[in-house]
Amino acid sequence: MEKQKRQWQEKEQNQKNIKYRNQNRKNEQEQKEWNENQLEGRNAILEVLRSGRDIEKIFVAKGNVEGTIKRIIAIAAEKGVVIQEVSRQKLDELSQTKNHQGVIALVSAHDYVEVEDILAMAKEKGEDPFVLLLDGITDPHNLGAILRTAECAGVHGVIIPKRRSVGLNATVGKTSAGAIEYMPVARVTNIVHTMEYLKKEGLWIACADMKGLDHFDTNMEGPLGLVIGSEGDGVSRLVRENCDFTAAIPMYGKISSLNASVAAGLLMYEVVRQRRFGK
Repeated sequence: MEKQKRQWQEKEQNQKNIKYRNQNRKNEQEQKEWNENQLEGRNAILEVLRSGRDIEKIFVAKGNVEGTIKRIIAIAAEKGVVIQEVSRQKLDELSQTKNHQGVIALVSAHDYVEVEDILAMAKEKGEDPFVLLLDGITDPHNLGAILRTAECAGVHGVIIPKRRSVGLNATVGKTSAGAIEYMPVARVTNIVHTMEYLKKEGLWIACADMKGLDHFDTNMEGPLGLVIGSEGDGVSRLVRENCDFTAAIPMYGKISSLNASVAAGLLMYEVVRQRRFGK
């Protein structure tokens, strides 16, 4: 009799534990942050395309290129929006509504500007343009931190590529601590072509490169575009070859590289030092 009682108590306790674990899972699911910059469903995405709002990327199910999806792809391609075909399983994983209808769009947390707008802002302030070009920054925390430092350092604008780069998503906005509201960001199809345009506008292009001249010995006064590469690969070969000069951060420890946002911050403030206080 006593044994049966113990078994019944153990069974009851196990049921309570299972119920508790299930409730915890439910709470964790409910606490997951809802991404307000993610749109799902064909009509919603058609409307946002027509509205002219900046879109980071559109995911469509592989092989699903008929009807409304075909129209979405055509309009997106015309507007230069990045389109990525993924498996339906991947869409199911990304979906928040669980009713994606074969298409999901990531819209920008903030509107982009044109490169010309950035140069115009510098002119309005009566200052030599100081522009940051980011080559392959894919971590939203890095981009957010860079925007924050850029705003504090008086950078006139940041330029990012449409591909191989994170855009202005919610994580970037949060990490930037509000700087996303004040720092103009332009998104371009080709970084090298943009560099050529900036050169024609009178800017010198400096490349952050560990093999370059020590940044303390580099003249970074005057109109300047500063190129920062990704942590893993640095600045890509073609971009580096089209820079006017390189600037390196001296390393005295055993680690041979810095976080991209830290490196960007050091170089931005070297520009500030030279501009404000001279070499």
